[in-house]
Amino acid sequence: MGHKVHPNGFRLGVYRNWEAKWFAPDKEFKPLLLEDVRLRRMLMTRLKNAGVARIETERSSSALTITLHTAKPGIVIGKGGTSVDQLRDELEKITGKRVRVTIQEIKKPELSAQLVAENVAAQLEKRIAFRRAIKQSLMKTMRAGAQGVKIRVKGRLGGSEMARVEWNREGRVPLHTLKADIDFGQTEAKTTFGRIGVSAWVYTGNFPTEAPPKPQAAVEEPVESGVPVGAAIGEAPTPLAELVQATIAPPVAPEAPAAQVTAAAPTEAPAAKPKRTRTAKATTTTSADGGEKPKRTTRAKASTGEKATTAPKTPRARAPKKKE
Repeated sequence: MGHKVHPNGFRLGVYRNWEAKWFAPDKEFKPLLLEDVRLRRMLMTRLKNAGVARIETERSSSALTITLHTAKPGIVIGKGGTSVDQLRDELEKITGKRVRVTIQEIKKPELSAQLVAENVAAQLEKRIAFRRAIKQSLMKTMRAGAQGVKIRVKGRLGGSEMARVEWNREGRVPLHTLKADIDFGQTEAKTTFGRIGVSAWVYTGNFPTEAPPKPQAAVEEPVESGVPVGAAIGEAPTPLAELVQATIAPPVAPEAPAAQVTAAAPTEAPAAKPKRTRTAKATTTTSADGGEKPKRTTRAKASTGEKATTAPKTPRARAPKKKE
């Protein structure tokens, strides 16, 4: 079994207000409740073509205030206000109290779930295909600025003998999110082959959960010797005090003269390190007769970088070879 909850009743008292605002003792509660139901049915039947989406009632000890949320206020008011006067007289005869009728216009009827459902039901009564009617309503509602919409029809769709359920959705409709502003509407289409129920869900965004911040009054805090009074007393500095403190430029230390700066710098450049010279070690070799001959040592090159001058070499005379 599905546990389905009415979206308006789920958010009632949390983010959404009641449509009937009145209080009565135990003995008077039942007749006043039945009177409210009869008034709502009569108004919805009489103002069927006026696009009434919501009816609010508010009672006092001797008066009744009815607020009508409609997309076509001209039909409710009538020419010169005659329709409103007739409606007020009928309501006073039924209730026996002074009745005040207030009309509020709905500027965007595409975002009202009740009006969307009534629009689909009117198309079904005109023998329009239910899939086409659903898609057109979805497109109009999304273009009006909704973040998500869902429409469901249930009954003998297309005149078939077997009843079924069809639905379509665009966007997202978070039914389990309490802060989501979801409007729900439900109505019936009376066709020749039976009644078809139409339900609509419209998601227009989230309810405002946080109050807007109040603007702070611009109050200057007295400053003594560059320290706010609040900080001197020991209190936590306020944002305004920090702003005032930041605007006060700290004293700048005097710069030293250029002559002293140059005098402090070292005048003599560090001496270059002398290059190290490599000396070859004298080694000895053993001759055939057992004696040791000193090996020729190599002289180290001068570190000054000058080339040493050497005497020209004389060619050695070769001994003539003996012919055998």
